[in-house]
Amino acid sequence: MYSKDYETFVEGFHSALPTILGYVGIGLAAGVVGTNAHLSVLEVALMSTLVYAGAAQFIICGLLLLHTAPQAIILTVFLVNLRHLLMSLSASQLFQKESLLKGIGIGSLLTDESYAVLMTAAAKEKKVSTSWMNGLNLTAYLSWIFSTVIGAVIGNWIPSPDRFGLDFALVAMFAGLFVIQLEFQLSGKVKKYVMILSVVVVSLYGLMIIVTPEIAVILGTLLGCLTGVIIDERNK
Repeated sequence: MYSKDYETFVEGFHSALPTILGYVGIGLAAGVVGTNAHLSVLEVALMSTLVYAGAAQFIICGLLLLHTAPQAIILTVFLVNLRHLLMSLSASQLFQKESLLKGIGIGSLLTDESYAVLMTAAAKEKKVSTSWMNGLNLTAYLSWIFSTVIGAVIGNWIPSPDRFGLDFALVAMFAGLFVIQLEFQLSGKVKKYVMILSVVVVSLYGLMIIVTPEIAVILGTLLGCLTGVIIDERNK
């Protein structure tokens, strides 16, 4: 019998279970794409362990196939993953009383999926603990590494992953996360989220005309955040 709040490591593990299938699906796809980018199973495992970012790993594989310079790959991944700075800043508000070391531990393993679970718990006014968050993050982390390694092994027998739509797996996961978030916000706040999403989408298309896609993602995200802040201030 679990407590009303989310406090223990085991509860964090259980909270991660609904997203595990998503991790497995995307991880298998990332592993397959990795081997088709001429990476070994060991290299895929190391990338998942050290980089641990689904979108970035797909991008790295694509850039490797294009024989992109290492410094360009590093810069691209840095820009794409800048959104984690925003997520970590948001998540830190729930762990203000924790030490710097614990905060670094949480932020280092924070992903889009675990952030979505955390924000869903916050939306339900649940009190979360560091132990719960570590259970959530570590379960996701190990699931991702395991899935990508299995995908890399399978990838040796799949010459063209795009034929099976494996390159679309990440997009499908983000769509699912968006639906999960809306599930707990089906009230007067729906207009707010629709407006923020509209700003992000429109700005992305507009910005990609004048800047690179990576920078457009960052600027679009910031504009969406600014829109949310403005709406909240008006509703006070």
